[in-house]
Amino acid sequence: MRLSLLTFAALALLGCGDSFSPTRDSVAGSYTLTRLVTTSTGRATDQLGDGATMTITLAPGGTTTGRLVLPAGDVNGAGLDASMEGTWSLTGDRVVFTQGADTFIRDLTFTATADELTADDTFGGTRVEITLTRAAP
Repeated sequence: MRLSLLTFAALALLGCGDSFSPTRDSVAGSYTLTRLVTTSTGRATDQLGDGATMTITLAPGGTTTGRLVLPAGDVNGAGLDASMEGTWSLTGDRVVFTQGADTFIRDLTFTATADELTADDTFGGTRVEITLTRAAP
C-alpha cells in the first residue's frame, strides 16, 4: 500500500509540469496579436487598444505569411502596414522570424507554449511585450 501511494504521488507530481514540447508541427499554425504593450520613459502604451493588429501563419515547412499593422508605427508617426512573409525557425522553445519587412518582429525571440508565442525585450529604451495567440484548429 505504501509503495502504491508513493508511486501515485510521484506520478501526480510529474503530471503537474508543463508537458508541451515544441516541435515544428506543434508550433505551426495561425496566430493573432492579443497583446502588444510598449513602455518608454515609464509610460506604457497598449498598442492593441490603439488599433495595432497582426496575423501570422507559421507553416510546418518553415515559411510565414501575414500582416502587421500599426496605426502610428514608424518614426515619422505615420502608420505601418508590413508583410510578415518570410521564414521561422524553432530552437528548443524559441521561435525566431526572418522577414523582408524591417519591423521589431524579426528582432524578437519568442517563447513557444502550447497556444501562444510571447516575447519581451527592450530596443533603444523602449520595452516591447507581445503575445501572439494561436487560433483554434
